[in-house]
Amino acid sequence: MGLWGSLVALEVWDLSTPVQIRAAPSKTMTTKSKKTKSAGRFGARYGKTVKDKLVEVESKQNLKQKCPFCEKLGVKRISKGVWECPRCKKKFASNTYYLD
Repeated sequence: MGLWGSLVALEVWDLSTPVQIRAAPSKTMTTKSKKTKSAGRFGARYGKTVKDKLVEVESKQNLKQKCPFCEKLGVKRISKGVWECPRCKKKFASNTYYLD
């Protein structure tokens, strides 16, 4: 079954009536996939690989990280490479998107 195989409707002729009866095409065609997480805002632009990498980075970036000083969860990213722990009130520089 080629590309157009699922698009062609089945045609059935009823000899008792001069009216042609058409059956609906089969539902085996692929449907549009859902937008992927935060990269869905870009729509059909930039390609799947780039959007997948962006989703991976943004999902790690927005999580609360473990503070290297007080060892508790809660460190949040303020800007590129600048992090702040609300518990021990320390600001420090580290990796750009997420702490390792």
